[in-house]
Amino acid sequence: MPMNARLLWAAAAVAASILLAACGGSDSTSTVTETVSSSTTSTESSSTTTSTSSTTEDGSTQADQTVTRLTGFTSPTGNIGCYIDRRSVRCDIGDRDWEPPKAPSSCKLDYGQGIELPAGGAADFVCAGDTALGGGDVLDYGTSIGSGLLICESEESGMTCRDTETGRGFTLSKQSYEIF
Repeated sequence: MPMNARLLWAAAAVAASILLAACGGSDSTSTVTETVSSSTTSTESSSTTTSTSSTTEDGSTQADQTVTRLTGFTSPTGNIGCYIDRRSVRCDIGDRDWEPPKAPSSCKLDYGQGIELPAGGAADFVCAGDTALGGGDVLDYGTSIGSGLLICESEESGMTCRDTETGRGFTLSKQSYEIF
């Protein structure tokens, strides 16, 4: 098999395993490893998810569910869809009663359909041609998901995501948004 075909097959296998792992249950531990050589390509994949809720010694709250790789989740209504990993969290909203600020001139794609928070950074509106809607399991009201320093909490009043170290974040709901 030509090298390009092996690389495409390996990339497809990794992508498929990540998508399948995102649909799996909790309390599983695994690793994603890809090895490409001139004669074989092997892919072993898995994910890490735990379901616990606790408060640390410094009083900060840990998530009910902790993930170590890019994971999608959706509000119970399906109106808010998010993706989270250790680097950032992004939530998009389908139906809203508010208008985002005017798009910056540098944005040539859709603007204001969601908000992104990079770890250690400030939240801001998304300029993107894709969506985070419909990207994962439902995050029930009163539960949270976290990755690294980022945590999101699903409430009937909306989705709130924040950086536990800086305190920066956002709340997104049909009625309003807040960037803090």
